[in-house]
Amino acid sequence: MPKSAQSSASIPTKRRSAPQLALERLGLRRPIDLALHVPLRYEDETQIQSLSPSLAGQTVQFIGVVVRNDVAYRPRRQLQVTVQDGEYTCKLRFFNFYGNQQKMMAVGRALRVRGELKANALGLEMVHPSAKPAEEAVPQTLTPVYPTTAGLPQAYLRKAVVSALARCDWSETVPEQSWAALGGARWGLSEALHHLHQPPPETLLSAIEDRTHPAWTRLKAEELLAQQLAQWKARQERDSQHAPVLSAPMRQLSDALLAQLPFALTDAQARVCQEIEQDLARHMPMNRLLQGDVGAGKTVVAALAACIAMESGWQCALMAPTEILAEQHFQKLIQWMQPVLQRQGRQVAWLVGTQKKKEREAMLQAVRTGEAALVVGTHALIQDSVAFRQLGLVIVDEQHRFGVEQRLTLRRKLSRPDASGGRPQEPHMLMMTATPIPRTLAMTLYADLDVSVLDELPPGRTPVVTRTISNTRRPEVMQRIVGQIEAGRQAYWVCPLIEDSEALDLQSATQAYAQLCEVLGQPPCESVLHAPTPPKAALLHARLQPAEKKAIMAEFAAGRIGVLVSTTVIEVGVDVPNASLMVIEHAERFGLSQLHQLRGRVGRGAQASACVLLYGPQLGAIAKQRLQAMVHSNDGFELARIDLSLRGPGEFLGAKQSGAALLRFADLEHDGQLLDWAREQAPCIWRQSPAMAKDHIERWLGAKTEFMKA
Repeated sequence: MPKSAQSSASIPTKRRSAPQLALERLGLRRPIDLALHVPLRYEDETQIQSLSPSLAGQTVQFIGVVVRNDVAYRPRRQLQVTVQDGEYTCKLRFFNFYGNQQKMMAVGRALRVRGELKANALGLEMVHPSAKPAEEAVPQTLTPVYPTTAGLPQAYLRKAVVSALARCDWSETVPEQSWAALGGARWGLSEALHHLHQPPPETLLSAIEDRTHPAWTRLKAEELLAQQLAQWKARQERDSQHAPVLSAPMRQLSDALLAQLPFALTDAQARVCQEIEQDLARHMPMNRLLQGDVGAGKTVVAALAACIAMESGWQCALMAPTEILAEQHFQKLIQWMQPVLQRQGRQVAWLVGTQKKKEREAMLQAVRTGEAALVVGTHALIQDSVAFRQLGLVIVDEQHRFGVEQRLTLRRKLSRPDASGGRPQEPHMLMMTATPIPRTLAMTLYADLDVSVLDELPPGRTPVVTRTISNTRRPEVMQRIVGQIEAGRQAYWVCPLIEDSEALDLQSATQAYAQLCEVLGQPPCESVLHAPTPPKAALLHARLQPAEKKAIMAEFAAGRIGVLVSTTVIEVGVDVPNASLMVIEHAERFGLSQLHQLRGRVGRGAQASACVLLYGPQLGAIAKQRLQAMVHSNDGFELARIDLSLRGPGEFLGAKQSGAALLRFADLEHDGQLLDWAREQAPCIWRQSPAMAKDHIERWLGAKTEFMKA
């Protein structure tokens, strides 16, 4: 063994304690991380009171002497400590206790006790109060209560925060002229955080709790500035990259596609197509987010962008989050483009994880050689085995539904050296979402992207009438579906679960399917794929085999299945113009944007359409607001604004999926002025004080800056 290896092996690795590991789980690794871990609430331990039955029901802190200390075993094991405060005595009960606690509260010891005082026939008592030796100094500031996790006691966390506040580097990372642009007197960051962690007793807690205190203003401004600095830097880095110039003056593919469409482009579609065309004609990679309401025609815009890439001699990849959505895109694009591509000796390829090996190998070969001009698929497109010959444009549909690591992998994978050995080339990227993003959220989370908005629906879309109905009237709704089917119409019935769950009392898809089959007079169908005739009702969910799902969707799209019982797998991408009724079970469990997406599956034809929101008995205030918003508005952008205000940006986007540095302190609904200031100052600070900009990003975001590239 080498000498160096021997010496290192002899040094024992210091084991981290449970609280240290818990701190890491919370992401509290640096002193500044702990300093920015602000309290949830505060307790006032600065005041000493005298015991009195009149204080029952209140939180009381008093000093008393222990007169009795026993461990009782009935009705359950507990430590009972009786303390005396002058005229009154109080029994303290501890159901979970340690030996050292019992010793600390020995008879004759004076204790400072704090807890909720209760009065009963036997006298005064407290259950699991805080008890400390009376000689310990009484706090001079309010006591913080922090967000924590298992294995991380409040006492340990408080000491860690106090230590971190003393160790932080409080150097200024924002130029004075930027603060001057915000106007008015301001608190320093150190002053603000010390105040939030250790507020004096006279502090007006309401100003801290509603985040209007000047200390909170400082934190919000710094947080928004860090986010905008990181986004601006990411944008500059992308703009410095090289991309192929995609230009198609002949427009053969585009003209052939437009000639096949049974409608003309809307003004909004034409405007967005022009914006994309201008981006593709530049040497720097396009990074554009295309957002539009349900049915606004994003797929057509994406197809026209793909035409430009393919006519320029480059490949285009279209990635969707689910096989159902990818299949919808594939079928449309095959119909629109395959005839023209075949004349050029090229094709539309299909890549998903469930393909058979022989078919997949053929598709991979077509992608490698460039014969596949357009490649449609799921996340299978970013697997190591996929090698494009000349990828010029990537289109990502419902991009926020991909995890952050998937999106980062996509960006890293698609960077390719130039064929001539020059600068590495990045493909152009078009990201699409059918979830309208409110302006403030787009300004914050997508500040590094160009945003195009399809704010106009194609003519002929029928407004959908939305009604809320108690789930006690489910039999009436099922009878209405019978009438729909008899009239030649189709319907969706959406449930939040696949099978019955003991944990959640929700109507499951399997149960709803069985009940609908009974109403329709048909036995449940085990497999549509092998059924002699298409059933009146079918059950669709993510656990089905791909071939079964494909068969169900094909039969439903052809009008041979009357009602499709489904989970939210049909949220996006399903286009059946004959479907005119959408029923959503336990609609109170869904977010507004998801409800709007589901409602968008109907109203795609000329007939009148309706959406029924069935709700359960436990309807909370926020859920009620969501359902009422659905009844009164069909505008996806207005619903997105309401959803953001009700749920916040993390839930709106899906924090686990977005991976974005979602705001912890700023409120996009109320802090628009600070956001405007941060957007204005970010480029100025990068140009004039780049070192301060880097320090500011490192302080606030640390390793999270990589997420900005997703």
